[in-house]
Amino acid sequence: MTGDPPRRQPTLDAVAQLAGVSRSVASRVLNNAPHVSRGKREAVERAVRQLGYVPNPTARALATRQTGAAALVVSGEDPSIFADPFFAQVIVGASAALEEADLHLMLCLAATDRGRRRVEELLRGKGADGVMLMALRENDPLTRTAEEAEMPVVFGGRPVGSAPRWYVDVDNTGGAREATEYLLSLGRTRVAAICGPLDTEVGRARYRGYRDAMLAAGHEPFPPHEGDFTEPGGAAVMAELLAERPEVDAVFAANDNMGAGALRTLREAGRPVPDDVAVVGFDDLAVARIAEPPLTTVHQPITALGREMARMLVALVNGGDPTPLILPTRLVVRASA
Repeated sequence: MTGDPPRRQPTLDAVAQLAGVSRSVASRVLNNAPHVSRGKREAVERAVRQLGYVPNPTARALATRQTGAAALVVSGEDPSIFADPFFAQVIVGASAALEEADLHLMLCLAATDRGRRRVEELLRGKGADGVMLMALRENDPLTRTAEEAEMPVVFGGRPVGSAPRWYVDVDNTGGAREATEYLLSLGRTRVAAICGPLDTEVGRARYRGYRDAMLAAGHEPFPPHEGDFTEPGGAAVMAELLAERPEVDAVFAANDNMGAGALRTLREAGRPVPDDVAVVGFDDLAVARIAEPPLTTVHQPITALGREMARMLVALVNGGDPTPLILPTRLVVRASA
């Protein structure tokens, strides 16, 4: 005659479920970490008593490293980059997802040598539970530091020449291809491309989509005319294009800021849009809607990009192993093409 089977020990997930909180919150309560509200702390403690939960010593040792914060690191040279509408939407998405997990968002800019050293120290130390890393350029030392970091790191966009294990990106090549195919469908054959920086994967991927569409249609792609993702940069590159290739009848700009700059230069040059030159951008930022004329563009889900980066990071912090994610794009037709 056998006795009753041994009772299974309650898990941390069971504690979190009973308390009505996330697993990471339950873990921080058990390890007396900061940044947990009194109500949630009491709910977790009550669930522990009801279930008779006993923490695993090894897991507890790992969990004590939690800080209750996650960092969004942007590798760039302009301190005002967080005010850019693109990054503002990324921050909105990331902060909302982190709030659901009771994690605080830290913003870090690796704009100077000192800033990069601070980020490297963050990646090597215990200043955050995890890091989201964006806007990396080719041969950026932060890429290697991130790959060697002991904490979870999620890349926002794939870095050049690297295949990180965890990243969230958008279909940059597919979106650029669709934009170019649309211009070609309008009967435009002399389609130029204003690219982003070609030492970034996003710059290369969007030019690659443009080039693929041109070749598939039997047209010779224009060589890349490189901009810097700003409105003045787009205006300057458009002026160069008009001087070098006045026969141009359409332009794919790799983001809306540069597209708006191209519209300004064309207006000043007396080249009507879209009758003489059609223009398509990428991003679907507010500037596309208020441009004159309103800018046809490729919509990318920027807020979702930030949200999914944060969700992936939370999953890693909680011991999961998520898969990389590519978000879709879609064409938004307005008056410029």
